[in-house]
Amino acid sequence: MKNICMLLLQLVFFLPTLMAQQFTTTGLVTDIQGNGLPGVTIAEKGNAANTVVSDADGQFSITVSSANAVLICSYTGATSQEVAVNNRTSLTIVMETNPALMEEVVVTGYAAQKRSNITGSVAIVSAAKLNDVTTPNVSNMLQGKVAGVDVITNSGQPGAQPTIRIRGRSSIRSSVTPLWVLDGVIQHETPILNPVDIQSISVLKDAAAGALYGSRGANGVIVVTTKVPATEGSEFTVNARTGVSMFNTGNFRMNNSRQMYDIWEGFANPAAIPDYFTPDLLNTDTDWLKLGTHPGNIHDINVGYAAKAGKGAVFTSGNYYKEEGSVKGFSFERLTGRLNLDYPLTGNFIFKPKIVASYSKTDNRQHNLYDMYMYLPWDNPYYEDGTVVNPQSMRPGKTWYSRDGRNYLYDLQWNYGNSAVFNLMSNLDFEYRITPNLVFTSTNNVTYYNQEALTYEDPNSVAGLANQGRIQSSMAQRITRFTNQMLTYTKTFDKHMVRALAAYEYNDYTYNNVMANGKGLTPGSSTINAASQPLSIEGTKNQYAFQSLLFNANYSYDDRYNLQASFRRDGASRFGDESKYGNFFAVSAAWNIHQESFFSFEKTDYLRLKASYGGVGNVPIDLYPQYTLYDLNVQYAGNPAAYPLNTGNNSITWEKSYDANIALEAGFFDRLDLTLDVYNKNTSGLLHFVPTPWTTGFGGRWENIGAVRNRGIEFSLGADLVRNRNFVWHLDFNIGRNVNKITELYGGSQINGNKIYEEGENIDTWFMRKWAGVNPEDGTPLWETIDPVTGAKSTTGNYATAALQKVGNSTPDFFGGFSTSLSYKGIGLRANFAYSQGASIYHAAREFFDNDGAYPQFNFIQLQNGWSRWTPDNTNATHPQLVFGGNNQAHRPSSRFIEDVSFLRMRNVTLDYALPSSILNHIKVKSLKLYISADNLLTFTKFSGSDPESMVNADVANSGASGTSQYPVPRRIMFGVNFTF
Repeated sequence: MKNICMLLLQLVFFLPTLMAQQFTTTGLVTDIQGNGLPGVTIAEKGNAANTVVSDADGQFSITVSSANAVLICSYTGATSQEVAVNNRTSLTIVMETNPALMEEVVVTGYAAQKRSNITGSVAIVSAAKLNDVTTPNVSNMLQGKVAGVDVITNSGQPGAQPTIRIRGRSSIRSSVTPLWVLDGVIQHETPILNPVDIQSISVLKDAAAGALYGSRGANGVIVVTTKVPATEGSEFTVNARTGVSMFNTGNFRMNNSRQMYDIWEGFANPAAIPDYFTPDLLNTDTDWLKLGTHPGNIHDINVGYAAKAGKGAVFTSGNYYKEEGSVKGFSFERLTGRLNLDYPLTGNFIFKPKIVASYSKTDNRQHNLYDMYMYLPWDNPYYEDGTVVNPQSMRPGKTWYSRDGRNYLYDLQWNYGNSAVFNLMSNLDFEYRITPNLVFTSTNNVTYYNQEALTYEDPNSVAGLANQGRIQSSMAQRITRFTNQMLTYTKTFDKHMVRALAAYEYNDYTYNNVMANGKGLTPGSSTINAASQPLSIEGTKNQYAFQSLLFNANYSYDDRYNLQASFRRDGASRFGDESKYGNFFAVSAAWNIHQESFFSFEKTDYLRLKASYGGVGNVPIDLYPQYTLYDLNVQYAGNPAAYPLNTGNNSITWEKSYDANIALEAGFFDRLDLTLDVYNKNTSGLLHFVPTPWTTGFGGRWENIGAVRNRGIEFSLGADLVRNRNFVWHLDFNIGRNVNKITELYGGSQINGNKIYEEGENIDTWFMRKWAGVNPEDGTPLWETIDPVTGAKSTTGNYATAALQKVGNSTPDFFGGFSTSLSYKGIGLRANFAYSQGASIYHAAREFFDNDGAYPQFNFIQLQNGWSRWTPDNTNATHPQLVFGGNNQAHRPSSRFIEDVSFLRMRNVTLDYALPSSILNHIKVKSLKLYISADNLLTFTKFSGSDPESMVNADVANSGASGTSQYPVPRRIMFGVNFTF
């Protein structure tokens, strides 16, 4: 009691003295233009616990220990400075922005961090590196620009989406595509987005970077941030370009009339050849590929306005894009508009609404690629009077020689399809600064998607003949809702920085569609009610939902040591009560070695070592695997009935990937940047659909029954090779290697078409008969056979007895890209390349067009360099003897048609010229640039098809239809102008 009294007396005695020493000052923090800067940290030197943050207008008030205290002011993107109070009750502090520091700020999902504080594997693609390739899809723009990110363009059709894989394929049956996040909102699929609206893209590759996305981040995360101006002033921009796209035949060249005639003359059994084979056939030489392709027009116009004045910032844009396919008859057209707004309603409350709308439509009267490849050059699609030939009812004296007796041009006179998609995304976001260190952020989104489609078959067409015309009309609607309510705490004191966030998140999805088919039409009718008789009515409705709690904490000491921990608890509607919730976590660290006192190499800009470990998840593609399902669209004895489909599994749970990553980042001489990542990712609990005997009445059920391992290494380099006042030469390079292996599988192995899933093997392993070449004695095919007892290998000419075996895989050995840019006195030259090495695909088109006579009434592809045909005079050949009707099943699936699809492609080259200021001042324009660009101008490959890139995707390559009607990526030539005022 005595001690307490003495303490109170001392406190009373010294309190007036302590109060007299304290000093309160207020102030305003601005940039060099005099605009108030919100979010500037002001701390008392020597007393880091005493810290405040400037408000939305840049104002602050701080009570310091004495009138002679010194304030330390720091701001992201600006040079820190010290300001002495010197008895002043009012201060004005001007922060000088530093562009180099601004570039270090990276959006990593739920927060923005300085690059030096990032502990996960995050790759950044700036807007300046995106808008080179002409495409309406942002996915295509990532190709070759990020190490470990494999972007595969599956089709050259306008508007087609590519396949993206980040660090390999970690699942067999579930999705292997990355999660997209747009302005903080998790997307159902790749967002419909005008590429010009993008500020930057962050690719989160490891578990530490993507752990906050928990059960949805197993395949990596692509975070897109759209533009909001950060600097004072206003700017209006226009970017307009136009050009053409041209069909790219690659190495896949069909024979002309003379060449096909020579092939038929070479058949070993001329008695089997039809009587119509006479020299008169040479009077017709139709180039079907030339007939069905053309230079398709492209128009791309963007306008944008950005402004920041005092409290407000706005970005708005509009885009019109139209592209005709290089294959005749298909066009893609899209309109998009965006409005992004940041407006502080009060000093602590910032309103951040966003709205973007798009309307796209396709007109599909596309010429048939398969038929263009297949049809013989001896057939003319038109009569002498220009009438289109109908092979089903030929005029007297006219013969149709191609197999199947059809001329696709006949039906194209009437038949067509079209579709239209309206997509609206609206964000009602806001941010409230509760205290200088504690911020509440609310992200709220509704996305509405509506699609309408029509397919029309005229009564006059061959396809519509049986039904006297047919029409199909469909409508689909999708609504997704997303909300995230997040608290973020940031505190800087002395040499310490702490940032933590906690959030609740909810996301749901509802989809409805209806489709009706009718027959019996009056020619030209284009609505479903014009059908005189219904054929079928179908409809679907499905839903899913996620809810999550998430937490993340970052700690940094003296800008040297950085630690991060993340935790997320997810609940998903796709699982039963036993396993509806799952936990996902990650821990990571980074060490800025260059900040250490013992590190004295002056030419080093930075040297950083990073390590991470964590777990993320993946959900099944089936929305209801926990339930036993029945089909209700059947009848029994005239009454509604239920037909069993699949049994449910209430204990099914997430696939889980545990990922370890070690990375080294370095910069030297203010010119050279290097990054090296090594990772190991183990995925367990693979979701697999296990068939059950049909005697049970059900098809099967989903189980967690497998595991896959992905290991890899990634390297990227950026260098200013030359940099002076007039000339800059910059180079970027990246390479990635991923090796996957199935480590556990139900039953040990499963055959899926021409693929096999087997423990110890690559996911994309081919499984078929192994080609052994051509028998030199008689020109017949040979395959490899294996004795089941001894394992001895020999050859056989009997396809049925040849052994099924593993014959390679479709995973590249390595892939990546490089780019170079040069600028000299307003002239710029840029080029970027993508490459892939070592993938093997099954070229299914050769079954039909390299068939040795099995389909004699198909056109044949020309033999490639190094190929030759067996004849009595050429016994050492790659191809069997020509036989009308086929040579002993030589065309059947085997490793004969497996090819290496390694390639190096020049994705884009652009030459531009920026007018000098002396001219711009006269026309009162801020900047004006003229340019010409070319896409896919050069491709180096030995692949015999038209496009090696679109065959790399193993899922595509496993489908024969894709090989026989492959739509190659076209060449494009574009001219454009970009001006700002």
